[in-house]
Amino acid sequence: MRQSVLGGGLVAALLVGGQSAAQTSLPDPVEDAIFAQHPSDLVQLGWHLFYDPILSGNRDVACATCHHPEFGSSDGVSLGLGAKAQGLGPERRANPDTPPEQRMPRNSPALWNLGAAEFTRMFHDGRIEVDETRPSGLRTPLEEDMVAGFASLLSAQNMFPVLSPDEMAGHYNENDIAQAVRQGRLTGPGGAWDLIAARIRDIPDYADRFVALKDDIDSPAQITFPHVSNAIAVFVAVEFRSDTSPFDAYLRGEGALPDAAQRGLDLFYGAATCASCHSGPFQTDHRFHARGTPQLGPGKAARFESHRRDTGRMRVTGRAEDAFAFRTPSLRNIAHTAPYGHAGSHATLAGFIRDHADPVAALARYDRSQVILPALDVQDWQIMDDPTERAAIAQAVSTPPIALSDADIADLVAFLETLSDPQALLGRLGVPDAVPSGLEVPRP
Repeated sequence: MRQSVLGGGLVAALLVGGQSAAQTSLPDPVEDAIFAQHPSDLVQLGWHLFYDPILSGNRDVACATCHHPEFGSSDGVSLGLGAKAQGLGPERRANPDTPPEQRMPRNSPALWNLGAAEFTRMFHDGRIEVDETRPSGLRTPLEEDMVAGFASLLSAQNMFPVLSPDEMAGHYNENDIAQAVRQGRLTGPGGAWDLIAARIRDIPDYADRFVALKDDIDSPAQITFPHVSNAIAVFVAVEFRSDTSPFDAYLRGEGALPDAAQRGLDLFYGAATCASCHSGPFQTDHRFHARGTPQLGPGKAARFESHRRDTGRMRVTGRAEDAFAFRTPSLRNIAHTAPYGHAGSHATLAGFIRDHADPVAALARYDRSQVILPALDVQDWQIMDDPTERAAIAQAVSTPPIALSDADIADLVAFLETLSDPQALLGRLGVPDAVPSGLEVPRP
């Protein structure tokens, strides 16, 4: 019924090379059944916790600082600044008196549809994922007993930002949570999670609301960090559900796409082969691919390592074939989540698509002016300044280049813009006026 009509510029390039343009089927419309239902009281509680800086060591960073609706549930910069910085999005700046030690190692991922059942891996490298062979049902870098009490994978991923010195915990001697993290005291009485939960227990509004849920909490003293994390996860699952875009309407047979977007759709699911990775209802195969995207900033590497190479999935699996492979991101609301790439290397969709089509050639000519980086006195280009490191990133790419004309790229961008969901971007709850701690709510 919705026949593909391949873009002329790209088809000509493929025919010259004697290749055929394979088609990929369009996904089925998103169904309600893939999303769990959650009590409204728990969603509201998670809403306030998500925007409350009380969860961070220095009481200066909330979940929303790096995942704000103003920036499509990301933070609007290539690599963010967490603890001790001030402001939001591209206006965020380091405190000149106590600057952060480094930038975030990777671009802040968007949160769209993470409550859907198919999202069984989290983070750019998939270091936490559903694993039915484990007693907890989850695989994480932490000990198995640390996963107890987390109701879902989405809740379990909250374990990590609050323990990260650069993201939320802060650094040693700055606060009691940072000290507990540095000393390896994460769980148990006096551990980092208990110290965070104690802050929540000490705020009557939060304490009363947890008890009122009538779940497994009979008194404020029983509130633990997993309870806090579960509430935040439920809010994220509800607030950032996105399945009412023009593309969703199209899949449900409720209208046609504009001509340019239709041409872009035909390219995306046809000759441009985008859907070979960006498949399924949310345009992701949830797998890992080496696509030659530039690395900037500190990378996800141990602090003692002099060369901060970020090998992506390989850091999780230890397999050489996974070097420089990163998880395929969902493309929902992608027009609102710039910059793009695991290190935020590209400021525009058109620029990323152009380089993504021929990543090896693009790596050699990469334009560094594309990044959006808050000022910080650190070395951001150590890897890209090293020819050996650039060559290693390029050598990991195994897919052939795709020839895209400027018209093809414009059509692909037009299609990707139909994945923008006005209802989801507006927000079901939005940004609260205040939070129970009385701390400042993150705002642009």
